[in-house]
Amino acid sequence: MTDEERDKIIRMAWEDRTTFDEIEKKTGLSEAQVIKLMRNEMKPPSFRMWRKRVSGRITKHRKPFLQEVIASKGLSAVAQDGEYDLW
Repeated sequence: MTDEERDKIIRMAWEDRTTFDEIEKKTGLSEAQVIKLMRNEMKPPSFRMWRKRVSGRITKHRKPFLQEVIASKGLSAVAQDGEYDLW
């Protein structure tokens, strides 16, 4: 992995609206692998702060996030191959 790729993954992991599913699609790294990368690349206090931030954060997990959006907007959704179409 290049420094540029590593930095991109770290940036996506810090973004609230980028889900772990999206990171996996773009990079091939699972949530566990992203966590391991963050642990290895960050200072311990920064890693703990990041983990506290993303643990249980609904926007970092696609399915719970979409379910909340659907419920709050009164939308219907159809899942096809893990992808949701909203209308």
